[in-house]
Amino acid sequence: MGEPLVTIIGGGLAGCEAAWQAARRGCAVRLFEMRPAVRTPAHGTDRLAELVCSNSLKSESLEDASGLLKAEMRALGSVILECAEANRVPAGSALAVDREGFASAVTEAISGHPRIQVIREEVPELPAERPVIVATGPLTSDRLSSDLAQRFAASLGSPGTRPAGLGAALGTSSPTPSPEPPTPRWLYFYDAISPIVSADSIDYTITFAAARYGKGGADYLNCPMTRDEYLAFREALLKGERYPLHEFEEPKYFEGCLPVEELAERGEDTLRFGPMRPVGLTDPRTGKRPYAVVQLRQENRGPDGRPTMYNLVGFQTRLRRGDQLKALRLIPGLQTAEILRYGSVHRNTFITAPLLLCDTLQFRGDPAVFFAGQLTGVEGYLESAATGLLAGINAVRLTREQAPCSPPPTTMLGALLRYLTQAAPATFQPINANFGLLPPLARIVRDRRERNHLLAERALGDFHAWQQDLQ
Repeated sequence: MGEPLVTIIGGGLAGCEAAWQAARRGCAVRLFEMRPAVRTPAHGTDRLAELVCSNSLKSESLEDASGLLKAEMRALGSVILECAEANRVPAGSALAVDREGFASAVTEAISGHPRIQVIREEVPELPAERPVIVATGPLTSDRLSSDLAQRFAASLGSPGTRPAGLGAALGTSSPTPSPEPPTPRWLYFYDAISPIVSADSIDYTITFAAARYGKGGADYLNCPMTRDEYLAFREALLKGERYPLHEFEEPKYFEGCLPVEELAERGEDTLRFGPMRPVGLTDPRTGKRPYAVVQLRQENRGPDGRPTMYNLVGFQTRLRRGDQLKALRLIPGLQTAEILRYGSVHRNTFITAPLLLCDTLQFRGDPAVFFAGQLTGVEGYLESAATGLLAGINAVRLTREQAPCSPPPTTMLGALLRYLTQAAPATFQPINANFGLLPPLARIVRDRRERNHLLAERALGDFHAWQQDLQ
């Protein structure tokens, strides 16, 4: 009798993490990735785990929710974090990566594993084999989206019907009218990407290297602005023409990834209290704090170890290219910068997990089907990979006739899963890891850093106890 088989659809961070976890636990894995046979609006290569937005996996500190989630993932042997650490670039207290090196490392690790078979073709519908993990991400293909929609409708007791606008939200064919009031069963929001500039085209006589409050050293390049420069830049964002959305789609954005022009519309100071905040920075040319700054983060490592590209931190946008260029030319230090990648937007599709998933990531309509990654309603690279990690473990447990499991809600991964499956369906929105998801401490601690430290300490203690029971 051969090794039990786990089928995984999607070669992003979640799918790769799931494949690695299943293979290292003794299962054979078939990992389907439709690129390059079928391309997407956001990806540029055929590599597995390609990062299409930022190159940062956020903070390493245990006082930050992302740092806590990393610690939990490392305890379970995350291949995504292993590859990230091998390809890290300076980013203060954050874990940022050379995106090409990172994707190549993940592709090599997954493709080189003797138990994993990578199949480069589209999966138009769920295969018959079980267990199967759906980790197709925010740009799930039209045909698979349509198949999933029918399964969801059947699971929720209304086979053959779909809410008005469903086809549009999934990127499928024309929406099918529903005889019943629309129900938020699977949704979408827009994600935006920041521009990237060539390192050798930056004016280093204007920019200065520093991290806010010196955290991590001088890992960012800062473009300082006076008040007049800031106001002129904001005005260019407000006047810039934006790429239109489809007629059937509302401009729904994830609050943690708003386009810079959307922030500009919220008030004169919104940008400089947000991604352009100058606190903790001193311009060496003036000896004073700038009125605002644009920060540049290293995007890669060149052949000599030095970066050849920088991305604009927090500057995701859907401005048309000509108007993006006009705005970027107003940033001190970037007046003649070469734009290697313009900002853009793409649709992110996610399911309404509270109606469809258990906290083990099993589909309520078929417990041998698991979902993982951004499709579940988590937002962020780490969160996506973490759900893939658990889905891989639970798929293996199913093949061994063991009950799938979930970490306790006092852990960061457990808290994310509780949110996904217990949030109100009507108002369900994508979520990042954050300390607000964790149950409060037994005593009130007003100092935020001390409170986060205690929450992290409790989380790791409970996580390690759960992990021992998992063996």
